[in-house]
Amino acid sequence: MLTSRVPAAVAALLDILRAAPALAGVRIVDGPEPTNATERDMVLVGWQPGADAAVALTQDFNAAGARTRDEEFTISCYAESRRGDKSMAAARARVFEVVGAVEAALRASDQAPEAPTLNGTVLWAHLTTGNLQQTVIDGSLAGLAFTVSCRARI
Repeated sequence: MLTSRVPAAVAALLDILRAAPALAGVRIVDGPEPTNATERDMVLVGWQPGADAAVALTQDFNAAGARTRDEEFTISCYAESRRGDKSMAAARARVFEVVGAVEAALRASDQAPEAPTLNGTVLWAHLTTGNLQQTVIDGSLAGLAFTVSCRARI
């Protein structure tokens, strides 16, 4: 019996992002990683700066009889774009372009009808929140912490 859909959902999210044509050239990382100032664009799945949890989840019975449960969870993610110059506008525009590609990869399409279900691991998933961070470290850096919210039945 499954106790959670979280492991399968995170794995499916990573697979979807790594296969997304619009994210070609963007490094997709599973969890935290040491800072690498040479990476231009990256998305970290299951990590955000200062976040309390990689994934936050709740569960409850979905009906009388206690045979199945509903699970809701949010996957913490972080996209980052670094530039070698001081153009914050370029870094900011690029990080929103990267997160836009993530959001588009989670939408259903003819080529990916199961994308909003993270390839069948959840009932639905979508991008729900975001927080922009900007700094200058060896050039401009824009980061966008965002969450992917999911609902599953176990």
